[in-house]
Amino acid sequence: MSGARYLLDSPILVWLDTGDRRISPALLDNLDRADQRFLSAATAWELGIKQAAGKLRLRTPIGAMLEQLRLVELPVSICHGDRAAKLPLLHRDPFDRILLAQALEEGLILVSADRRLAAYGIPMLMV
Repeated sequence: MSGARYLLDSPILVWLDTGDRRISPALLDNLDRADQRFLSAATAWELGIKQAAGKLRLRTPIGAMLEQLRLVELPVSICHGDRAAKLPLLHRDPFDRILLAQALEEGLILVSADRRLAAYGIPMLMV
């Protein structure tokens, strides 16, 4: 969607890296036409933890994905943490909660496959 500003959830980044079939041509087109695509520092942290634990292997280092996928790094700020702490406890995953807060604070559309996040009523592009 032209003019859109997207924040990618961690599974989306992993699927883009691995060429997973859940990334449809329509989704790729939406991402390609977006004005900006953001990657949260929290996502890099989450995926780094999974890699260190041996639960995840990525083909491409996360830092290199920023350039390859034309992603803008989104740092985690105090206002993001404050907003995440004030969210209703509909979803308890701290990484997802910070992404929700970042999307709300920054006016971003969250790209995710996690249907539970839709309960927060934020703009989402569901995969």
